[in-house]
This record gives sequence, C-alpha cells and structure tokens, in this order.
Amino acid sequence: MPSLTKDSFTKDSLTKPASRLSSIDALRGAVMIIMCLDHVRDFFHVGAMSFSPTDLAQTTPVLFFTRWITHFCLPVFMFAAGMGVFLFGRGHTRGQVSRFLWTRGLWFIVLELTVMQLAYNFSFTLRFLILLLILWIFGICMIAMAALIHLPVRLLAVLSVAVILLHNCLDGIRATQFGSAAWAWNLLHQPGVISVAGKLVLVTYTFVPWIAVMAAGFCFGRVFQLEPVVRRRIMLRLGSALTITFIALRTLNHYGDPAPWAHQKSGVFTVLSFLNCTKYPGSLDFLLMTLGPALLVLAYFDQRTFKPANPLVVFGRVPMFYFILHFYLIHILAVLAAWLRYGNAAFTFVFNPLPSMGGPTKLFPADFGYSLWVVYGVWLLTVILLYPLCRWFANVKATRRDWWLSYL
Repeated sequence: MPSLTKDSFTKDSLTKPASRLSSIDALRGAVMIIMCLDHVRDFFHVGAMSFSPTDLAQTTPVLFFTRWITHFCLPVFMFAAGMGVFLFGRGHTRGQVSRFLWTRGLWFIVLELTVMQLAYNFSFTLRFLILLLILWIFGICMIAMAALIHLPVRLLAVLSVAVILLHNCLDGIRATQFGSAAWAWNLLHQPGVISVAGKLVLVTYTFVPWIAVMAAGFCFGRVFQLEPVVRRRIMLRLGSALTITFIALRTLNHYGDPAPWAHQKSGVFTVLSFLNCTKYPGSLDFLLMTLGPALLVLAYFDQRTFKPANPLVVFGRVPMFYFILHFYLIHILAVLAAWLRYGNAAFTFVFNPLPSMGGPTKLFPADFGYSLWVVYGVWLLTVILLYPLCRWFANVKATRRDWWLSYL
C-alpha cells in the first residue's frame, strides 16, 4: 500500500465512479436501517426494561438475533467513517481534512450532550444518568483521527491492526487500579459509570478499540483507488479471511473475547453462546464476526448500480440527519403508544428516561413494554416515515454546497 503523501489528498489521486461511493452509502444505509430496530426495541420491548436480550438465561432465539444482527452497526459505522475520511480527502490538504475532523468531532460531542440527551430522556433535567453513546465515540475518534491522518498509511495500518488484535490483553486491567484516575481507564477501555461535577455519566463505548477500527477504515480507503475487479477480489478475500478467523478463534475459546462460549441446554442455545461476543468494549471476536461479513456485503454492493432513490443509498447519505431524527421519532411513538395504553396517566412517567435507558423503574408500570411483534411493526413504520424526509435532505446535500451541510 503506498505511503501517505500530500498528493494522496488531491482530486487526481482517486477515480470516482458513482457505484464506488454508492456501495459505501448502501452498506452504511443498510446498517442504519438495522440500527433503528435495536433502538425501537430499547423503547418498546417489555424485556428491554429488565434484562439484556443476550442474557441466555432469559432470552429467546428470536429476541437474541433481533439484538445480534444490530451488532454489525457500530463496527460498520466506524469502518465506513474511516473510509469516508479518506474519500473526503480528495481535493483537500491534510491540514484541511484535519481541521474538518476535529471541528466535526467537537460538534458530535456537543450534540451528544445536548440534542441526544433530550432525545433519550424527553427531559431537560440533569438528575438522570448522562449517556455517552454513539455520537460521543464518533466525536472523540474523529478528533484523534485529525492527528492520525498525518502518519504514513502503512504505519497507521500496522498500528490499527495491532490494537484490534491485541487490545483484549488489557481486559485484566481494572479501572479501580488507577484510584482517582479510574475515569481515564473507563474512557479508554473499560465501560462504566464515572462522576463529572457531581453528575453520573455512563461510558458505554470506549476509545479502544473503536479508534483502531476507524483508522483501519481510513487505510482501507486506498483500496478504492484500484480497478473494480481488483478491489472486489480484495474485499472478498479479506472478508472471507476475517470471517474464517472468527470461527477458528472462537472455536478455540482461549483468546479474543473475555466471555468464552459454553455448551448450553440445547444446540440452538450453544450456537447463541458462540455468537454472544463482547461489544463493550468490542472484542477481537466481536470485530471479526462483524467486519468480515460486512466486507463481503460491500464487495457485493460494489458490483451493483444503485438508483439515487434506493432507501439504502438515501439513508446512507444522510447519516447524522437520520440518526437524530430516528431517535426523536421512536421516542414520540413510544409516548403515543403509552398514552393509547394508559391514558393521561402515561404523562406521569413518559417524560423520564425509560428503564432501558437508565431511567427509574419504579415510575413505570410493572407491565410497561410491548411484544416483539410490536417492535418489528414500529421499526417498519419508523423507517417508512423517515424515508421521504431523508430523501429530501439527501437531495439538498447533493445540490447545495453550504459548508454547514457537511456537519449534518
């Protein structure tokens, strides 16, 4: 892979067939649609209020896979974001790309602490747990990438792969070992609750390994300089290799995930245990399990021609717009469903974070939540309602060049 030079960020360094960019948009759009299912489950499913869908002692196979399929979302988002950084570099200097990354990263963090907290809680009060979720981890990783893009691509590729392969060696280090600096380890590698100015903050997505995934995606962006047949062959071979490595490593059950699989009460549940890899933080097994198949899908999409109105492309081209809207729409639908079920009594609890979002369980009815089929129905409704809005905004972004549009 050629080293990173100033010419790497010029328009002539990358050919631009529409299908190439559309394949990445389509992959991102696909996982965004899947992501919506997980968030609808968080707000609607009765089980989400009291237990994890990957808890093998309480889950069902259908519920498990409803959650499991959404595991692909964050790895694909991060990897695609890295590719997007490389592609954004066309026609820009490294300095310009770096400035865009750190300013956009700060913007993401601000949105997480303001707009998204309101979406989660439908309340402006600060007495509840502050959640650092998707936009938070994207923000800090983008700020880091503002510096990392100045490294030679070969070196960055080696570093990112090394972190992905070896970060599980850190699993034995606990935040409590750092005393008053425990919060730093929570931000870096071990999810947990930290205190900031007397407020409790939940860190779910840690800097390691996600920065490595984004950096790896940036390095992989060079593949899109190659001829179509060559790049697809690379995607297929790499995707297959990662998937096979996952199966082999998980079968050995010695390294790659802090939660080894075990034989269960039935063959089906043993398979669930095998697939039940650690997401917080994303283990080596988790990343192999998700990124391998994602590259195979990307190779398939790269062979197709997508129309601009294709939902996959539409959603994939307006990720921030979609992300914020879908949370608000899901929460509005949850409030409406609660009002239809409980009447005006619903307003005594719906403007608090749900138990699944760290809210007070005692404020909600004991039977709060709905069946899984309701979750799937609301998911489809949400995607359908969002499509025209996202298509409109995608057209705005395609026809206008206002600087602020790149931040949405």
